[in-house]
Amino acid sequence: MLVLAAGYGGTRKSVDAVSESEWRQVIDVTLTGVFQVCRAVVPHMCRIGRGRIVTVASLAAKEGRAGLAAFSAASAGIVAFTKALGKELGDTPLRANCVVWAAVDTEFLRAMPPAAVEAVVQRSPMKRLGTIAEFAELVAWLCSDACSYNSGAVFDLSGGQASY
Repeated sequence: MLVLAAGYGGTRKSVDAVSESEWRQVIDVTLTGVFQVCRAVVPHMCRIGRGRIVTVASLAAKEGRAGLAAFSAASAGIVAFTKALGKELGDTPLRANCVVWAAVDTEFLRAMPPAAVEAVVQRSPMKRLGTIAEFAELVAWLCSDACSYNSGAVFDLSGGQASY
């Protein structure tokens, strides 16, 4: 099983203020890293005839975030990459799926100013943060044998916030 849940958002800046090197750093860490790890692991999973890959992207992939264009693009890239990989693996016992999450109660989120956390909560139709346990349950199912007919799918963990 492989769960890829790492990313780098960079600093919040308008597109005209982001340097090319900053753009590349966000894309390299957030998107290219997913590609590199999958490229290294998939052949091993194919050899053993089993495997599950779960990528994790931000809801910014679907909605875009002002001031975070590179991170939004990288997250959207993870979604598209996972869809393509899931199709490539379709006739194998391997599965690749993506979780797109929004406001989940993590140490990182709690380090934000309280007003920013409250703004995140207010965007959610459920008016609460998701929990790590809810995230873990979804990922556990995606990694299980019960998830045998899904590959290249995207699962939202957004409290109803995702609009598509």
